Amino acid sequence: MSDHSPADHEWRVVESVAEYETGWYTGGYDLVELPDGTEKKYYWAELPAAVVIVAVVDDPGELGLPGQDRSVAMVEQFRPTIRELCHELPAGIVEDGETFAEAGARELEEEVGIVPESVELLEDFWCATGVLRHRRGIVWAEEFSPGERELDGSEFLDVKTVPVDEAMGVARSESANDATIEGLLLAQDEGLL
Repeated sequence: MSDHSPADHEWRVVESVAEYETGWYTGGYDLVELPDGTEKKYYWAELPAAVVIVAVVDDPGELGLPGQDRSVAMVEQFRPTIRELCHELPAGIVEDGETFAEAGARELEEEVGIVPESVELLEDFWCATGVLRHRRGIVWAEEFSPGERELDGSEFLDVKTVPVDEAMGVARSESANDATIEGLLLAQDEGLL
C-alpha cells in the first residue's frame, strides 16, 4: 500500500503552458508535482462548454420534419475527425452569457428548425477528464413549434427523426457518439423516453 494518498496531496502545478491556440480550442500542458515528489507533464485541450439536446417530437410531420411516429430529433453529419457519417443528437457550443438551456433552445432551432417551449437541464459534467477541459450539458426540450434552420457556414447536416424505441440502437451503431448515448441514457433514466 502506498504512503502517498492522492486525496492528501496538494497536486501543485509547477508550470502551466498553453502551447497553441486554434480558434476552436487551446492546447497545452501542466507540469504537476505528483504524490511521490516527481513531476509530470499532463497535456490538455481546453474547449468551450457544449450542449446536447434531447428532443422527442410526438408528430414530426406536423413540424415539417421527416417521420410520423413519436421520435427523437437527430442530425446526420459527416465528422472529418473520424471520417465517419454519424447520427447524433443536435448539439453546439454555449455562447458567452448563455445557460445550457438557452444554448439548447438556440441550437435546436438552428440545426433542426424547431422551437421548444420548454428546455430543462438534465445534467452537466466534465468530459474526457484525462485530456480535456470541457464541460457538457444535456438538456431536455419539449412542446415545439416550427422555427427557422440557420446552419453555420461549416455545418452540413441533415435532420433525421428516429422512433423513440429505436433511438438507443441507432446511437449505439457505428459510428457511435458519446454525447448521443449519454443524452439518451440520461433522458431514459429520468423517465422521459
